[in-house]
Amino acid sequence: MEATARANTNISLIKAWGERDEALFLPMHNSISLTLDQFYTTTTVEFCENFTKDTLVVNQRPADAEITLEVSRFLDLVRAKAGKKIFAKVTCESFVPASACTAPSVSGFAALATAAVKALDLDMDRQELSKLARQGFGPACCSVYGGFVEWQKGSRDDGEDSFAGQLLSERDWRLSIISVVVSAGEMEISSRKGMRQTVEKSVFYPVWLESVEKDLMLAKEAIKERSIIKLGPIVEANALKMHATTLGADPPFTFWQSGTLEVMRQVQNVRIKGIPAYFTIDAVPNLHVLCLPEDEQYVVNRLSKVPAVENIYICHPGRGVSIL
Repeated sequence: MEATARANTNISLIKAWGERDEALFLPMHNSISLTLDQFYTTTTVEFCENFTKDTLVVNQRPADAEITLEVSRFLDLVRAKAGKKIFAKVTCESFVPASACTAPSVSGFAALATAAVKALDLDMDRQELSKLARQGFGPACCSVYGGFVEWQKGSRDDGEDSFAGQLLSERDWRLSIISVVVSAGEMEISSRKGMRQTVEKSVFYPVWLESVEKDLMLAKEAIKERSIIKLGPIVEANALKMHATTLGADPPFTFWQSGTLEVMRQVQNVRIKGIPAYFTIDAVPNLHVLCLPEDEQYVVNRLSKVPAVENIYICHPGRGVSIL
């Protein structure tokens, strides 16, 4: 019983910031993401009666005990749905560079969920698969789909109504997403710890919750119209508001570095030249810049002149998870 799946990673356009249940990865509010085409994980899951434990190999190396246990616990969810108690060998190849501005766990758990479900011959539609992937790593639920995706927060305590759905496919709106790396090093505070600290101790967090619903509505309208002029300012402002909540935490902190600000200024300078380009920043120092394909090379050339920039990746909307 074996299957292989590939999933692309995604970036958050209207941020998912705050969890009402950390164990089940249940968000405080809806969010919107965009699946990318350049960064992905390919995962093979083999179940066998002869295996005596779950094993995990990542990029041709045995994974450490902590990550293996995390994957094993996730496989328990799949085994429970299948009514089987057999162990698995999981082999992952990650094509998400450490400097790629996005978390490999996003594509990793989307691919793992898909391969495990297929290997055990479970019948799941995309919505059920999204719900399952969410329980491995929240944003992985969005990578089940290609293009623009909305993650529903749900209201149930068991998370059965928290899953993602596609707003627009990767073929329906061709945008360029330029991933700009200003730091590939380890962060002082992890994204999940920072998010928890913000939810619990930021005086700005209640205001964030009040504003995000309007951002969601306007962003969905802009995506439907395929208007970067409308979408870009909303995405950029939403990112800035999210990062402002970290400055209101106790103690305050930021994910930004000096290079982050340098790239932000350069993007603003590009707009002064009449080029529609807009940045967004997840819980890292690095940025993603949205622009039109015809402006892609101009924007890359301008950003590459920023001294703090270490690397640039050119991406476009990517497809959802697939069986290989």
